[in-house]
Amino acid sequence: MNGAPPRGPALLFCPADRPERYAKAAAAADTVILDLEDAVAASAKGDARRALRTAELDPARTVVRVNAASTGLREDDLAAVRDTRYRTLMLAKTESPAELDPLDGFAVVALCESPRGVVAAEELAAHPAVVALSWGAEDLVAALGGTSSRAADGRYRDYARYARARVLIAAGAAGKAAYDTVHLDIADDAGLRAEAEDAAASGFAGALCIHPRQVPVLRAAYAPSPDALARARRILAAADSAENGVFAVDGRMVDEPLLRQARRLVALAEEVR
Repeated sequence: MNGAPPRGPALLFCPADRPERYAKAAAAADTVILDLEDAVAASAKGDARRALRTAELDPARTVVRVNAASTGLREDDLAAVRDTRYRTLMLAKTESPAELDPLDGFAVVALCESPRGVVAAEELAAHPAVVALSWGAEDLVAALGGTSSRAADGRYRDYARYARARVLIAAGAAGKAAYDTVHLDIADDAGLRAEAEDAAASGFAGALCIHPRQVPVLRAAYAPSPDALARARRILAAADSAENGVFAVDGRMVDEPLLRQARRLVALAEEVR
């Protein structure tokens, strides 16, 4: 593995051709994603690469999203990135491990945004360059010939829930992180909060976001509730004095899987302070 996964829980996209926004995005988010792909018009790709070369952000908290290997734009993107100190990439529309082989020296977040990418999630997660997976609902529905990733009630359609789950499980099987996709309705704080709470409970390390106002919502969703955190700490304290691998806390059985969940809750509380 080439490095650590990006810091979460809030990973904020910033168009790479808008350098005046770089510092604000970096200050708002846990990690900023300087985007050379969808956020940048074809006519502005060169400007975006030039701005990237002069950016002075913390490399430990910066990811650069580069164009898909199939576009013919990736090599120019990589040339620009190699002129910087940034060594974590997000590879758009990743579909096969062969696309990752030329990226030695970079830590890669592979985006599974197409039917082939979702089907290849296990192979992508196993690649040594990959430190995390994520997914994208809108590119996926477009590739399938559909017109909407969500039903009338706002919930993801079955294919999207399948893709989300497959990416999470593939990442977990490889011991890698997984990040949930963006919530496109910027004003929908309640919907974002509900999805982020589900993502945190399911095991996602964080989520991608498209606007600074979404960052505090994500952080609040990933922060354990006071009651859950207090219970997790009681479990860990009881484990220190337990004589057996199975014991009771608050009248409920606790064993190793619940201990691992308690440790994760305490770790999450530290991460989102």
